[in-house]
Amino acid sequence: MGGPQLFLFRARRRTCALPIACVVETMRPLPVEPLAGTPRPVLGLSVIRGGPLAVVDFGALIGDHEDLEGHEDPVSNRFLVVRTGTRKVALAVDAVIGIRTMPPETLAALPPLLRSARAEIEGVAALDDQIVLLVDSARIVSEAAWAAIERGAAR
Repeated sequence: MGGPQLFLFRARRRTCALPIACVVETMRPLPVEPLAGTPRPVLGLSVIRGGPLAVVDFGALIGDHEDLEGHEDPVSNRFLVVRTGTRKVALAVDAVIGIRTMPPETLAALPPLLRSARAEIEGVAALDDQIVLLVDSARIVSEAAWAAIERGAAR
């Protein structure tokens, strides 16, 4: 009764999951240097393991702009470093839940009505009484956002 192994995390009010093979590491948040001209979910760059990585506010990326703590700036408790194709990115998330093997019968493709709205979400799953958003790691950062990050880093 196996299924895919997923890395579960919380981004604001949402429970999300990535294939475990995409996850490089989790860590406490590090200082972030903001970059001018990048889209809102991109917080800036952070030096991680000796090199600069883009940091993305994952809650803002998936459209959850609720300010949970009453602050203007997002407060993230963890960085989640993931592979996005040939690159890596640090996701600013609120909590790491853990690793779960999800039974195939709990997984579903994203309904057609929602598919075009959120490119980075490829499906949904049921976990106990909650919906889990299944994340497509290759689509977390769009090519336009990568170009803006590279322009900002070159300044």
